[in-house]
Amino acid sequence: MAAKVAPSSIIVGSHVWVEDPEEAWIDGEVSEINGEEITINCTSEKTVVAKISNVYPKDPEFPSCGVEDMTKLAYLHEPGVLQNLKCRFDINEIYTYTGNILIAVNPFRRLPHLYDSHMMEQYKGAAFGELSPHPFAVADTAYRQMINERISQAILVSGESGAGKTESTKMLMHYLAFMGGRINKDGERSVEQKVLESNPVLEAFGNAKTFDQGGRISGAAIRTYLLERSRVCQVSDPERNYHCFYMLCAAPPEDVEKYKLGNPRTFHYLNQSNFYELDGVDDSKEYLVTRTAMDVVGISQAEQDAIFRVVAAILHLGNVEFAKGQDSDAAEPKDDKSRFHLKTAAELFMCDEKSLEDSLCKRVIVTRDESITKSLDPDTAALSRDALAKIVYSKLFDW
Repeated sequence: MAAKVAPSSIIVGSHVWVEDPEEAWIDGEVSEINGEEITINCTSEKTVVAKISNVYPKDPEFPSCGVEDMTKLAYLHEPGVLQNLKCRFDINEIYTYTGNILIAVNPFRRLPHLYDSHMMEQYKGAAFGELSPHPFAVADTAYRQMINERISQAILVSGESGAGKTESTKMLMHYLAFMGGRINKDGERSVEQKVLESNPVLEAFGNAKTFDQGGRISGAAIRTYLLERSRVCQVSDPERNYHCFYMLCAAPPEDVEKYKLGNPRTFHYLNQSNFYELDGVDDSKEYLVTRTAMDVVGISQAEQDAIFRVVAAILHLGNVEFAKGQDSDAAEPKDDKSRFHLKTAAELFMCDEKSLEDSLCKRVIVTRDESITKSLDPDTAALSRDALAKIVYSKLFDW
């Protein structure tokens, strides 16, 4: 992240950071220099010997509460950045700037006071960096540049799984809708209202909005450049699969019966992790909220039914296990339970059961002159099943 420290910059008494296998980085004071090796008395009471090229200088005057903009750090290297983010997080400051880049640390809890209408009024028209770091500041800057320069703007939201990309996107859209909002005189739902009310399905369907030249939201899209398709089939503690699976399992009884679902613990794609519930989140209520949001953005009841049929079919597909056939090594559904889930998946996909089974247990090789059908072994059939589940979910996500 930063250039290696020159040996001449490290002397006895220097405050430095040194890498630690448990804490990532620990700080201390140099007590001895012996050629290319130095001895460090760490604040954690450890004594560490390290190569002089593997340590980073520490700012002894670093403020205990950190800095709002990390370009103000005396040393902009990995341990310095992490120390600053931790210090701010410890005082409930989850946002930090690095120039015009906003860094967010997921608090894994609701902080409604940070995103109410009063907060939006504070950032309205404020110069970037004048107030504390916040997504509203980024959104306001993009909005005003669009209005003043008449040029389309893009905000990139990036991060690893669980970093809070979707929530950050919702906050950005919430502010943009606030800035571009106008009342619909006909009494119909305005496009701005649809933006806000479609938040529950934002991640699944990408229905965000943009602005016309007068600064009113008129329509747009969110582009997804990375969907973790592997999560559909493989999840480990303490993670969950995509929320829609759990919401559908917690749907009203008539829907659960309709899609032949039940406890998420009974589905292979969900029970690989022991993490089923989110604190403060009621999946049954979220299901109803999502249904309402779908109505708001104009998804018909028939389309909604098709969407949740696909979601349910993926869960049933994951419960199809394979074993060697009696007459050959070719794969076939393992038992009656697997055949039940195969039949249910076919019904929900609205396809022929035998065709679905063949697509999982056989591979067709097309040559110049003919097509050759090859039977798969049980392990390869399971991989084929997972591949189908991932591509179907990906296509649904794109839709």
